[in-house]
Amino acid sequence: MIKDMFENKKTISFEVFPPKKDGEFDAAFEVLDSLAQLKPDFISVTYGAGGSRCGKTVEIASYIQNKLHIDAMAHMTCVGTKKEQLLSVYEELKKNNVNHVLALRGDRPKDMSDEQFASRDFIHANDMMAFLKEHTDLHLAGACYPEKHFESFSMESDLNNLKRKQDAGAEFLISQLFFDNDYYYSFLEKARKKGITIPVCAGIMPITTAKQIGTTVTLSGSSIPKALADIFATYADNPEEMRKAGIDYAIRQIRDLQENGVNDVHIYTMNKPETAAEIMKNIYR
Repeated sequence: MIKDMFENKKTISFEVFPPKKDGEFDAAFEVLDSLAQLKPDFISVTYGAGGSRCGKTVEIASYIQNKLHIDAMAHMTCVGTKKEQLLSVYEELKKNNVNHVLALRGDRPKDMSDEQFASRDFIHANDMMAFLKEHTDLHLAGACYPEKHFESFSMESDLNNLKRKQDAGAEFLISQLFFDNDYYYSFLEKARKKGITIPVCAGIMPITTAKQIGTTVTLSGSSIPKALADIFATYADNPEEMRKAGIDYAIRQIRDLQENGVNDVHIYTMNKPETAAEIMKNIYR
C-alpha cells in the first residue's frame, strides 16, 4: 500500500494523463516505460471531467500496475458522476488490480446544466470519499491547496474541508502545484494545528514553456514569485533556455523542500519523461 511508503523513506511520485485519442496509446505506453526507468514510488493518472476519459484512465493505470509493477493511483472525480457510475468504475479498477484512488470533486463539465449541477450525487470530494469508504475497499487519497482552493472563503474554511477529507478516509494528500515554498511551509504548519496528521505530498510542476503560464498556472491559481517571473521575462522568446531555467527552478524547489524536512514530492510530469529524468538525477532520494 502506498500509505506504508511514507513511514520508511523519502518518496517521489509522478502524475501522468491518458491520451485523448485511442490512436495515441502506443506513444503513451512509451512515455510510461521511460518514466518507469526513473523508479518512482507510485504514479497517478488523471481523469476526464464528468468521467469523459474514465476508460482510458483505467487502461493507463492498469498498465502501470500490472505491466510496470509500480503502484498506480487512478484519479476519480465526482462532480458529474452518479453513485452507480462510481461503483462501475470501481469494478473496472478492481478487475485491473488498481486499488488506490485520488478522490477529487473535479471541474464542472461544460455541458452540465444548472439543474444537474444542483442535484448531483456528491457535493464535495469528502462526500465521495465517505461513499467509497463504505462501499469499496479502495485506498483513498485527497487533494490539498497550499494557497487555499480558489472557491474557499478563507484558509480556515479550506482547512476545515481538508479535515473532513481525513475524517472521511483519506490516507494521504497530494498538493496543488505551487512555486513559493514559503506558502507550503505555512500551509503544513496550519494543517498540523488543525489536526490533519496524514502524510502530504508536495506537488511540483516544472514550467518549461511560456504557454504554461496562460493555461496550467492560471487555472491552478498559484502565485508566481519574482524569481519565476524573472525567468519568464528573460527566456520567453528562447524556448530551450526557458526549458532549462524552468527545470532548474523545480530542482531548487525540491531541494529546498527536502532540506526543510519535506520528504514526499509529487511531480506533475506533463508526460515528459526527459524533464522528469533531469529532475530526478539532480535531487536527493
